[in-house]
Amino acid sequence: MAATHPTHGATGTRTPSAKRQWAEGLTVFAAVSLMIVGVLDVLRGIMGIAEDDVFVSTQNYVFEFDLTAWGWTHLVLGALAVLVSLGLVRGAMWARVAGVTIAGLLVIANFLSLPYYPVWSVVMIAFSGFIIWALCVSPSHSRSER
Repeated sequence: MAATHPTHGATGTRTPSAKRQWAEGLTVFAAVSLMIVGVLDVLRGIMGIAEDDVFVSTQNYVFEFDLTAWGWTHLVLGALAVLVSLGLVRGAMWARVAGVTIAGLLVIANFLSLPYYPVWSVVMIAFSGFIIWALCVSPSHSRSER
């Protein structure tokens, strides 16, 4: 019985198909993660608009806004994230750029609303960071190599 090994070039590098699969996997990861972050941000926005009691009231915060304003901010960013994630699933280049932009805006929004919901904000910042990484590390020309 012969064992099958992955094909490597003369220098031991991966073949273009393996690189393409890696890039496509990262894009799918980013799309699914952005979809999840978007849905969760929509739900957080609804909680903020309803002025739910799960939010912490912080005194003398520099970036203090009305809880309803934060709710609308998160609702809009979450809805945009869901729409962009659908474009990422289709492999659109505009969605990759928009995904990095939306994830960056989510990092900023979650940082600014850190005192209102601290642990959740840190989790969302981490997820958004992984999304930015996944969209930036995979080559944009991976679809044209087919």
